[in-house]
Amino acid sequence: MNIYGLNKTTLLDYPGRVASTVFTGRCNFLCPFCHNSDLVLHPDAFPLITEEEVFNHLTKRHNVLTGVCITGGEPTLQEDLIPFIRRIKEIGYAVKLDTNGYNPDILQTIVDEKIIDYIAMDIKAGFTHYAKATGVANINMQLIKRSVDIMSTSGLEHEFRTTVVKGIHTESDFEEIATILPSDSNYYLQSFKYNDCITDKSLDSFSREELEHFADIVRTKIPNVSLRGVD
Repeated sequence: MNIYGLNKTTLLDYPGRVASTVFTGRCNFLCPFCHNSDLVLHPDAFPLITEEEVFNHLTKRHNVLTGVCITGGEPTLQEDLIPFIRRIKEIGYAVKLDTNGYNPDILQTIVDEKIIDYIAMDIKAGFTHYAKATGVANINMQLIKRSVDIMSTSGLEHEFRTTVVKGIHTESDFEEIATILPSDSNYYLQSFKYNDCITDKSLDSFSREELEHFADIVRTKIPNVSLRGVD
C-alpha cells in the first residue's frame, strides 16, 4: 500500500464511529475541484507511511478507535488493498472505503469477500456532465453504473454523495442523479470548500438555499437526501 497520510483520530470520516483515516495516493480521475489533488498529482512529494506504522497506531489505540476509513486518491488502485483490509479486520476494526466507483471489479471482490463494513461512493455529476466533473474525456459510464448496482445490492451500509460545485453542476445534474440511484439510497449533497489544492481556481460554492433546491429535486425520486458540510 502506498500510504501518504494518516489522520489518527476523526469523528467525521466514518459516520457513527471514532476512526483513523488512511490516505492513499494516485487516482484515475482529475476532478478540477479535488481537495486532495496533491495526493493525485504529486503523491511522491509526501513522505511514505509504512503499513507497520499504521498497524502500530491501530493496535495502541484499540481502546479509543472503532473504525478505519480508507480514502485517497482512489484506494482501489492499490494492489495491496484487499490484504490490507483483511489485516485491519483481523485486529477487530470496522472498515469504511471511499471510492469513485471506477473500478467495479475490485469493489465486487471486496463485497464478495465480506471484508468491508461501509462504502461511500462519489457520484461526481449527472451522467451528461461526468466528463467535465472528472476531467476524463472518454469516461466509461458503464463502470459507474456497475458500481452503483454492486453497492445497492451488497447488503452493506453505504452512501452516495456529490460534492456540489458552482461552475460544474446545474439543476440538470440532480434531475439525472435522481434517476441513476435506487429510490432507497442514502444520498448526500456536500458543499464545496475551496482550498489551495483546488486546480480550477474559478470554482465556487453554492448557498444553502441553492443546495436545498438541488436536494428537493432529488427527493422527488429519492426521499433520503441530506446536506453535508454546509455553514
